[in-house]
Parts: sequence; structure tokens; C-alpha cells
Amino acid sequence: MQNEANSILNQQIIRTADENQYVTFSIDDEEFGIEILKVQEIVGYTKPTHVPNIPDFVRGVINLRGVIIPIIDIRKKFQMPQKEYDKFTVIIVVEIATKIMGIIVDSVSDVLSLTEKDIQDTLEISKFQSEFLKGMGKVGEKLIILLDIDKILTYEEYKKLNDINHEG
Repeated sequence: MQNEANSILNQQIIRTADENQYVTFSIDDEEFGIEILKVQEIVGYTKPTHVPNIPDFVRGVINLRGVIIPIIDIRKKFQMPQKEYDKFTVIIVVEIATKIMGIIVDSVSDVLSLTEKDIQDTLEISKFQSEFLKGMGKVGEKLIILLDIDKILTYEEYKKLNDINHEG
């Protein structure tokens, strides 16, 4: 009985190790995913405080329980049409490299588990710069654009945002 229980537990561990979990969200009609381990939390949209001399896709900063974090408008970063924020708009607090930041998205969808065989490499996709794409996740007939959140900012953009905390 003990061996059977260990065998089941080991199969679950192996299955979990083979799966990658992603928080999925939407922008327009596109579905995106970020590795769940990069997501700190999801908060309702709060209007950021504007900071001068920052990249135009950065809306400003918010105070999240005493920590000042920059807020990135992912639509602007991806050069997608702007839209009014609504009751579904949220900020996903993520860790990019070693810095905590927020990204504004239209809505959060789900947490999905994808195996390596569910993820395909991306081809050049005209709408998005491929350097921050991890791949395309397949869930049934639906495709999810998987982001490599650590590569979403250039070194210069990251450095400029990192300087925000040191100026305050």
C-alpha cells in the first residue's frame, strides 16, 4: 500500500514538473500568458501617478503597500490601439528580471497548465516583437501568445525604470 501511494505521488510530481502554469489575460481579442512564477499578484486598476522623463508606454507609478512600482501599459508597449480602462482592467504585478512592476491588461482570464508539447516556437509575428515571445500555447483550437516577461523591456528601458525607485 505504501509503495502504491509513493508511486501515485511520484507520477503527480513528474506530471507537474512536465507542466508549465501560465496566468492568461486578454488585450483586444488576443490571449496572452505569463509564467505563474513571475506573477506576484493581480490588483484592480488604479490610476498611476505620472513621472516625467519615462518611456511613453509607462503610465507612471503606484504605491503598492509601501513599495513604489512602475506601471507599464502593455497595449502601448505592443503598439496596439488604446482603449478606455474599464471595470475589467487590472494590473498584473510581475517580477521582470529582479524588479517588481505592474502591467495593465484588459482582463485576466485563467490559469492554464501547458506541457512542453502544447507549446510551439513562435514564427515571426508581425504584430509583436518576437524577442519577448516564449512561444505559442495550444489549448484545443485556441492559441495563447506566451510572453517571456524578462525580455519585455530593453536594457535601456529597464535601467530607466529601475532609476525611479532610486530617485524617490
